[in-house]
Amino acid sequence: MTDIVTDGTRLILPGGGVVPCAMGRSGLIDAARKREGDGATPIGRWRLVQVYFRPDRVDPPPCRLPVSPLSEQDGWCDAPHDPAYNRHVLRPYPASHEAMWRSDGLYDIVVTTDHNSDPVVPGAGSAIFLHCRNPEGKPTAGCIALDRPVLQDLLGAVAEEAYLDIRAAL
Repeated sequence: MTDIVTDGTRLILPGGGVVPCAMGRSGLIDAARKREGDGATPIGRWRLVQVYFRPDRVDPPPCRLPVSPLSEQDGWCDAPHDPAYNRHVLRPYPASHEAMWRSDGLYDIVVTTDHNSDPVVPGAGSAIFLHCRNPEGKPTAGCIALDRPVLQDLLGAVAEEAYLDIRAAL
């Protein structure tokens, strides 16, 4: 088991190194107060579930988590009252959703978490991912983001059971 610990501004790697990261534009929030669209990163310990990658931009990252290539049809539902809320969907999809195939490179490698997944609570936040960081270090919509080479190395170091532990302070 691997715990990846972050306070939203820096992340402690499994080997002990510390790297910068980006978090939600609204900062950190207690997971019980997390709401869809608030731009906050939920404090908590979230299991890393699935790795997706853009096969036209990067090779599949070597890791022990399940890995799947993205396609232009991949999306993630963010409509709180839709049955697929906080789930992978195929586009076109009738309810509000986020496109996983992005032109900005943020989802060249993206790792889904189990935040708000069992059970899914409508409106309690969706698409809390670990993904590539914007080159300027801009905040996310609620995810944790790392520079792509760091994320690739990190995925090679995590165990089959790995968690993202988001804390208010390290």
